[in-house]
Amino acid sequence: MPEALDKAAVRAEAARLLSAFQDAGAVVVETPILQPAETLLDLYGEDIRGRAYVTHDPIMGEAMLRPDFTVPVVERHMAEGAEPARYAYAGEVFRKQENDPHRAPEYFQVGYEVFDRTDPAASDAEVFALFHDLLAPLNLRAATGDMGILMAAVNGLSTTERRRRALLRHLWRPRRFRSLIDRFSGRAPNPEGREALAKGDPFAGLDAPFIGLRTRAEVEERVAALAEDMATPPIPEAEVALLSDLLGIRETLSNACEHLRDLAVDMPAIASAVERFAARNEAIKARGIDPDGIDFEGSFGRTTLEYYDGFVFGFHSVARPDLPAVATGGRYDALTRVLGRGREIPAVGGVIRPELTHALGRLREGSAT
Repeated sequence: MPEALDKAAVRAEAARLLSAFQDAGAVVVETPILQPAETLLDLYGEDIRGRAYVTHDPIMGEAMLRPDFTVPVVERHMAEGAEPARYAYAGEVFRKQENDPHRAPEYFQVGYEVFDRTDPAASDAEVFALFHDLLAPLNLRAATGDMGILMAAVNGLSTTERRRRALLRHLWRPRRFRSLIDRFSGRAPNPEGREALAKGDPFAGLDAPFIGLRTRAEVEERVAALAEDMATPPIPEAEVALLSDLLGIRETLSNACEHLRDLAVDMPAIASAVERFAARNEAIKARGIDPDGIDFEGSFGRTTLEYYDGFVFGFHSVARPDLPAVATGGRYDALTRVLGRGREIPAVGGVIRPELTHALGRLREGSAT
């Protein structure tokens, strides 16, 4: 984050980027800064409270300062938007930064979103190429990933549906995901005391009223689930090794495509997602961008907000690697399904932080003099 932030200059930079998105065919939209908390809590659970500023409005009820634009833009499109559609927006978002005091809790985003079911690979390439070309003068490193491939790999594991759901829920929490994989594969023991709890009746011998937030039936259901989990065979070591290989990929888009196709031979569950990846590469190449110059990381995108379910990308400063990502984005088809009240449409978009592009532009100008 720049030490001396010139808000007027940042707003001017945001206006420049917004104009570029309009030139690309987007309609400018605005969303309220104060958002109903219910939708965000339904999407992300209580975890979102750790990242958002929560308040109470006498009419709206529980509310949050806007943590990002994508959710309200999707809600607006699913309620009243035509197809296909392209939107752009600019404004402030608010996120707690408890673990990094050097990151601003309030900053600008300028975004571009595409809702189009015609050719998702082409839409991915459209958004990525637009950002790539806009940011080209700043000498940024582009990194990409694919949450769809990771989700397909998890869904293909030889284990129970309950375990697969747990792994998918924590896919965006790498440490927790790894601990679950270690336990489900037998590499790590079950938490202390779980075996004894799962073997017997937790209420045996108790003669006291039941007091607590959960009902007796809910506790018994949880104990039954623990017993089922204890009896589940471990995930095969060969599958865990393939998943680790997938997560560890760090290659160019072209080389990654070959690697992923090799993995798909032994992981047939990812085959369709890998072919979508290959189609996207061709669409990016058709936009004049060399896939050999773009990085792919198997784990990229696992620390973002949890609505991405396909292509993900980010642009990072080479000169200032200490800065946050200058731009991020990705595909979020499932989010339109959740917010669409029975409707859905493929969607992809991204955001740029104008205070970072402004600061890096000044840095570039200074180094050229």
